[in-house]
Parts: sequence; structure tokens; C-alpha cells
Amino acid sequence: MTRRRSTPAPEVVPVPPQPVLPTIPPADVLGRLAALRTASTPALKQQWRELFGEAPPRFHPRTYLQSRLAYRIQELAYGGLKQETIDRLVALGEQLDGGNVVLRRIRADHRPLPGTRLLREWAGVEHAVTVLADGFEWEGRPYQSLSAIARAITGTRWNGWTFFGLKGRAGA
Repeated sequence: MTRRRSTPAPEVVPVPPQPVLPTIPPADVLGRLAALRTASTPALKQQWRELFGEAPPRFHPRTYLQSRLAYRIQELAYGGLKQETIDRLVALGEQLDGGNVVLRRIRADHRPLPGTRLLREWAGVEHAVTVLADGFEWEGRPYQSLSAIARAITGTRWNGWTFFGLKGRAGA
């Protein structure tokens, strides 16, 4: 006598329903944007759930929630970017880094854009450093690193990124 093996039925995974996002009349935008400045953090998180259809990100400062909500309110009222604009931005990004996501992150996080001015007060004197394409400039002289500038300012060894506030801060 042979036994038949029954094949288990495939498991059915329920598809979560898509959240229904509200439409925002353009006339309400300015009032809602103004209300973001005075809203409590729990109220901002509740708005996030309503406007994004998901839980708000954890460990982000209040200003992050406010700016993202402000963009989302305007996006829902006036519409987001056109698909052709998104495609163009993606193409420009790929021209810059060849589509290499790792290189994109390194380039974005590594250094400020050329022309950026870094300000730091030390011993009652404000020091301004300009970011160049191939280094930095302080007091009219070129430097290869921020650490060299920090050492010239303080007379001691410093991590230049930390001295100028580019490292060691949340969101930096």
C-alpha cells in the first residue's frame, strides 16, 4: 500500500491595505504650515501618521518633523515632483557618481561643497574657513586639511572636522 503525501496549501500572506492619504485644499496650506511651529511633538507625530500613512521616524529632532511635514502638506495640496523631474534628478546623480550608491554616500558625507564658509569662534575671535575644491582656505592661505587649520588656530592638535562642528553632532 502506498501513502500519498498531501502537499500543504501555499501560505496566504495578507496584503496590508494602502493608507488613505488626505487631500489638503490649497487654501488650508498656510494655516497648517503656521500651526506646525506651535504644535507639540506628539501632535507632530500624529500628523505624520495621518499624512504619510506610517509611523514617524524615531530619534529625529522636532525641526526634522516640522520640515518634512511642511513639505508633505504642500505636496498633498499642490502635487509632488513630476516624474520627468525625478528622472532628470536621477540622471544627474548618475552623471556625478556613475550610479554607484557607495560613492554617492561618501561624496555627500565627506566634505561640504566648495564655497561653503565654516565659522568657529575661538578665544573670542571668529575664524572663517572657505571650502575649496581641493582643500580649504583660512586667512588667505590654502590648507590641505581642517586639522591643520585647527592646529594653527589653537596651537594644539585637533580633529578638524570636530573642531569646526562637522563631526560628532547628530545629523552632521
